[in-house]
Amino acid sequence: MANRRLLVKRRSSVRNIRKITRTMQLIATARFQAAHSAAVSRRPYTDKLAELTAGIAGAMGDLEHPLMKVPEQENRSALVVLTSMRGLCGAFNANVLRLATGHLDANQEKDIETEVEMAGSKGIAFFKFLGRPMTQRYTHISDLPSFDQVEPIANALIERFVRGEIDSVDVAYTKFISTGRQRPVVERLLPLTQLVEDSGAGAGDGAGPQVEYEFSPNPEELLNELLPATVRVRLFQAFTDAAVSEQVARMVAMKAATDAAQDMIKRLTREYNRARQTQITLELLDIVGGANALA
Repeated sequence: MANRRLLVKRRSSVRNIRKITRTMQLIATARFQAAHSAAVSRRPYTDKLAELTAGIAGAMGDLEHPLMKVPEQENRSALVVLTSMRGLCGAFNANVLRLATGHLDANQEKDIETEVEMAGSKGIAFFKFLGRPMTQRYTHISDLPSFDQVEPIANALIERFVRGEIDSVDVAYTKFISTGRQRPVVERLLPLTQLVEDSGAGAGDGAGPQVEYEFSPNPEELLNELLPATVRVRLFQAFTDAAVSEQVARMVAMKAATDAAQDMIKRLTREYNRARQTQITLELLDIVGGANALA
């Protein structure tokens, strides 16, 4: 009887866990839909702004701008790492943090001092455990990031880069490609020279039609607005991608946990039925044995 009672208690506990994981899966699904709509709707603007900025900067040839200045030797860098505020999202945080620590180790081999700005309590706890220093810690970013939350971070990085305190800025996050595919990446935010090189703008290699621009206001004023805006929007897109990727990871993790709980309930039910059947058989044997003894 003790074994049967234990099985009943265990099955009841697993059923409660299944209810929790199923609820968390439904919550993650609802949050995913909101985050997905935000990420998908903003991406065309982000891509077009980057394309326009790269095209104008490439067409202007040798124009110099502080945000496009490449140092002769990179000595000091900043890395923004985007993780989640909560757990139970599978390997989401582990993949980003593994990539970030690899980037830091590679910079260390190149004698590049890298400052880490960590967003998300999970990343902060991990770096505390490793004993790695962090210059900034952000825990105010919501599940659905707003531009007002991200803009001060981007502005501070831009100001430090312009003053020459850092030579480059990278961001490590999980890039959302589709519902079935997300990839941890490290992308360069500053300097923006890489943006022009990747677009091929102004290369004159016949890869695409060359665009002639007529500027009003003058090119310097235009780029003074476009280049900082590009940095802010790209960082905001990274936060948005990380948010929707986190919800996808949590949906998958909670679905797996719910399925595992269901399988365990079935196994415990079979064990309980066997134990109950055995107990009934033993009781019947006792009854039959007693009846035979009295006969």
